Amino acid sequence: MDYGFEAAGFQTAVALELDADCCETLRRNRPWPIIPRSIFDVPTPEILAAGGLKPREADLLIGGPPCQPFSKSGWWARGDSARLEDPRADTLSAYLRVVEEALPRAFVLENVGGLAFSGKDEGLRLLLDRIERLNAKQGTTYRPRWKVLGAADFGVPQLRERFFLVAARDGSAFEFPAPVVPKHRTAWDALGDLPEAPAEPLAMRGKWAELLPSIPEGQNYLFHTDRGGGVPLFGWRTRYWTFLLKLAKARPSWTIQAQPGPSVGPFHWKSRRLSLQELARLQTFPDGVRLAGSDGSAREQLGNAVPSLLAEELGREIRRQLLGDRLEPGGWKLLPPDRGQPPPPEAPGPVPRSFRKLIGAHPAHPGIGKGPLRFRAVPR
Repeated sequence: MDYGFEAAGFQTAVALELDADCCETLRRNRPWPIIPRSIFDVPTPEILAAGGLKPREADLLIGGPPCQPFSKSGWWARGDSARLEDPRADTLSAYLRVVEEALPRAFVLENVGGLAFSGKDEGLRLLLDRIERLNAKQGTTYRPRWKVLGAADFGVPQLRERFFLVAARDGSAFEFPAPVVPKHRTAWDALGDLPEAPAEPLAMRGKWAELLPSIPEGQNYLFHTDRGGGVPLFGWRTRYWTFLLKLAKARPSWTIQAQPGPSVGPFHWKSRRLSLQELARLQTFPDGVRLAGSDGSAREQLGNAVPSLLAEELGREIRRQLLGDRLEPGGWKLLPPDRGQPPPPEAPGPVPRSFRKLIGAHPAHPGIGKGPLRFRAVPR
């Protein structure tokens, strides 16, 4: 988000970040003051002082409180246990504490799309209640608007959804932009000009590595089921979606993962892991960003990030609608070029002999709530 709002014309006065590698990445790339601590341990006056600001002086506050309690994976792991009881959900309240004490002209809160899902929207209701109380206490008129945006609709070469809540101190109503690109940017648009990465350092590891080349571009293990067109090695929907998932040149990338296992995609159409440079391109980071930490840490940083181009478009609209700036349509700095028709898809290879012992009839997944985990106790 920082790089996107920078591209939209904002100047970052101060950043607060707990993760040490993320802080070092920011230091390597930008001269912004950074407070490398938890938001729970940093009083708002300290944040403002580090940025040379007083209450009501900041044009914009942006933040993305940790989202795991509201993610789909969180529901699958813990069932319908109350997400607000998860300690990581407290960051929503901590973020609004900074809003209340800093009183910026506008603020943006980003999160996973699950924050606003019907029937599972405790986090959103908490936010709206806190904003209402903040207005009553401070005499402000923050009027929140929220929406789940699909990144691909705004030129990001990746299928990724994020929740955004925007509010202005003077009560101006923010209208989220409509999709701005006539056609989706593709993985080829993002990566087509890059030289081929060395194969060995990016080779897929693990027991399924030799099976990956037999899967066509844009498909996953479902190709090798009785409904997929390959050979029946697996039951229909008996694995997670990202298992052996591969990019297609002619389509946007699937969602980049923060902590992928050895068989978790998306993988490159050349049947290898994506390089850090390729992941950064798919997230529309500015070229040249240097990532700190181990390879795993760098991949986690990229996978957890908001696509920078999506933040750029949001920042431009905030400037135009809420801050009174006159901006011409278009002019995005981080939009990948349209490279036209990509090369033909890679031809899939044969199924290796070692996997042919799996060929046979495999039952499909019985349905939601009927799988092998249905008897696992859910903590209450």
